[in-house]
Amino acid sequence: MNRRTVLSILAALAATAALVAACGHHGTEAPAASPPRPVRVAPLASVAVGETLRAVGLLSPKDEARLAFKVGGVVESIRVEDGTPVRAGQLLAVLKQTEIAAGVEQARQAAGKATRDLERARALYADGVATLEQVQDLTTAAEVAAAARRSAEFNASYTRIVAAADGVVLRKLAEAGEVVQAGQPVLVVGGASRGWIVRLGLADRDVVHFRIGDAAQIGFDAWPGRTFAGRISNLASSADPATGTFTVEVQVEQAGAAFVQGLVAKVTLTPAGSRSANVVPVQALVEANGSDAAVFIVDREQPVAHRVTIRIGRMSDGEVEVLDGLAPGAQVVIDGAAFLENGDPVRIAAAHAGPSSHIG
Repeated sequence: MNRRTVLSILAALAATAALVAACGHHGTEAPAASPPRPVRVAPLASVAVGETLRAVGLLSPKDEARLAFKVGGVVESIRVEDGTPVRAGQLLAVLKQTEIAAGVEQARQAAGKATRDLERARALYADGVATLEQVQDLTTAAEVAAAARRSAEFNASYTRIVAAADGVVLRKLAEAGEVVQAGQPVLVVGGASRGWIVRLGLADRDVVHFRIGDAAQIGFDAWPGRTFAGRISNLASSADPATGTFTVEVQVEQAGAAFVQGLVAKVTLTPAGSRSANVVPVQALVEANGSDAAVFIVDREQPVAHRVTIRIGRMSDGEVEVLDGLAPGAQVVIDGAAFLENGDPVRIAAAHAGPSSHIG
């Protein structure tokens, strides 16, 4: 091997050693610090908490009358239809009068005959032909016949159904030509004078928490996104024997809406005497197991995320009740918490509007 070859090999080895040294020096450099992560925070806040209950019922007028004829017979005409507005004194339905009128006439003729018989007996008694006992018996017969006449005339007056007050026809239950029994409903009429109610059926374990006057919020599919205020106006004192539930009436503020009978109502009831509780948005939870959960909080003076363990209670409407583990006013991370580790620097990107004023 000549001298030139040896020098070439030595130069190559020197270059390789320099490259290895350079690479080793670069690998020992300290890594660059990670930038703060943007997060959104919300304060731990105090809101009202009540034993709220959600139930479903049907809307109907407070005044609802099931109208019927006092006597049975054949329906001659029903002059209204479902949804027809009616005025006080308006004629709504009539029975055929042939049989009814014949009964009234029969009673009148019988009363007339009894009166004539009594008058003849009194004349004969004055002449000494009839006895006092005969006069007394005929007096009783005349009075009975007069009473039967008045009864027939009274019943005849109830072969016509007349609206007692302004309202609307909710249901028509019979048609012309049908034979109906005495007292069988043929029309259901609702009056608007005392407003509209929703009737609910509550179990005994639920109804005991509420009192007349407790607040309610009512929603209808007919008005999506709109909420109507209401209050409990009546509580049943005994259970319905058929269902075992207690009927609760909720008076609804109409607020200009065109209510109609039978709308399905979704009702949220809130008893008086609500307590206060601390809540945070549910998205703040990064881990939960039963009543134990974890969240990140941020100190504004030193914007660093700290993971803390808390104890939680009820959850409703996107908020969760915090029973223990957070101080009042603590800033809780609600956006970006899933990407944080304990001690990570953060940058608060935007403030949160805060929780609602009530959790149920």
